[in-house]
Amino acid sequence: MNHELISQICFAEIYVVPSHQTARSLFTRLPHGMAYADTLIECIATGYLIAVVESICIKEMQQHIDPDIEVVVGRSIRIEHRAPIPPGAAIRVSGWVEQVGRRSTTFCIRAFDDHELVCEGQVTLVAADRESIESRIATKINGLHDLRAGA
Repeated sequence: MNHELISQICFAEIYVVPSHQTARSLFTRLPHGMAYADTLIECIATGYLIAVVESICIKEMQQHIDPDIEVVVGRSIRIEHRAPIPPGAAIRVSGWVEQVGRRSTTFCIRAFDDHELVCEGQVTLVAADRESIESRIATKINGLHDLRAGA
């Protein structure tokens, strides 16, 4: 991880909300949400908003790691979803690096639509050892296979 270059990251991106990323659309596909999904509004689901913001931060950090030995993963996300964002709306997501640790980076982010501030918060990412993460995942997958074979 290149600490010096990461500390200088500052970005501004535009994201247009697709119709399939609404709360109603998302909750229709979730077992616990099917019963009430049709009562929700047609605006971006908070989960999708978080994914959009996280993906932009990951893209920025990805440019300053060695992808053969490191992988960028999320550590924490604190976001306030402040206003509804309908499908088709363009949001301007801007961010900058607030803090760089030994393996982690914390971004401050803000997003506006044409009317108001719709989201703000912090995203902390980690440049983790790829081999270690892949090994941990493999152990868990093998454990799932063992559980299913024993059932």
